[in-house]
This record gives sequence, C-alpha cells and structure tokens, in this order.
Amino acid sequence: MFKAFVLDSDNLIPKILPQAIKSVVTLEGDGGAGTIKQVNFGEGSQFKYTKQRIDGIDQEKFTYRYTVIEGDALMETLEKISNEIKFEAASDGGSVCKSSSSYYTIGDINIKEEEIKAGKEKASGMFKAIEAYLLANPDAYN
Repeated sequence: MFKAFVLDSDNLIPKILPQAIKSVVTLEGDGGAGTIKQVNFGEGSQFKYTKQRIDGIDQEKFTYRYTVIEGDALMETLEKISNEIKFEAASDGGSVCKSSSSYYTIGDINIKEEEIKAGKEKASGMFKAIEAYLLANPDAYN
C-alpha cells in the first residue's frame, strides 16, 4: 500500500482516478525531501491544481510528510496544509493508514468542520480506490 499510495501515486492515481487527479508533475527535486510537485485535478474536481512540497519520506518506517504550499484548493484562506501519513501492519495481514493534517490559516479565518470532513472523505475515497486496485492486481507492487 505504501508503494502504491506514496511512492508510485504520481502514476497510479491519474490512471485509476482520472476524474479526481489528471496528472502530477515534478517541478523541482528528485522525489525526496524538498521536491515540489504540481497536482492537476481532473474534470470532476472543483479545484484546478495544488503545489506540494515533500517534507520527508521514510521507506523503512512507512511515513510520508508533505505540505500543500500553493493552489486554488487553499481557497485564499489557508497559507498551507501540512500532512503526515503513516502505514502500519495490521493484525489481519493488511495495513492501517494513519493520517494527520495541520491547517495554517491566513489571519483570523476559521475553517469549518464540514470543509475538513469533505477533504478527509476525498482522501479516504482515493485510499479505497487504491486498495481496490491492489486487491484486483495483487502482483502490481511486489
């Protein structure tokens, strides 16, 4: 799951969810910390793009940290959104994904709980689509 959701997501997500993400382009960097990527959203999205900075990838601990630093998804109310994702082994042989996000507002703007929930639901839907792809293609990331 870590390989698909983190290491190969730039290729996999536009392939299985083109309505959500049309493409991901590396603008600078080699894929490690400091890399800047532009995520171009698909026809089904209300947004056009975001730029994200990779803050850290640990392939041994299955953690990934990145920050949304630019784009219309920040809705002119957010300076940035920092995200951390961690995969852990589950007792049933699968994986558990834990994620946290920190929202940095511009000025005294308050973020509505519905907006945070909507973002989490989109991420969960993407996660479930990747999980379904991996179940249907068990040898894809061995």
